[in-house]
Amino acid sequence: MTEEQQSAVQAPASTGRWGPPPALTGFVVLLLAMFALAFGVGSAAGPVAPGMRSTVGDAGSAEPGGDMGGMSGGMGGMSGGGR
Repeated sequence: MTEEQQSAVQAPASTGRWGPPPALTGFVVLLLAMFALAFGVGSAAGPVAPGMRSTVGDAGSAEPGGDMGGMSGGMGGMSGGGR
């Protein structure tokens, strides 16, 4: 009877093929699912920077040397003199 119990507990014979551990497979699937979810939420939210526009179809409207978002002036009230 002990021989039957021992043979049932033995590991299956190696087939020569390597497979990733189940924990690694689960981690990769979870990582891909989280990336897909984050990408979907980001696509739905759209651009978040002020003045940011889509460049699709607007290739000819870009102005060379634009004003960089209102930074075209000098240092705005900063003077070189001391008190």
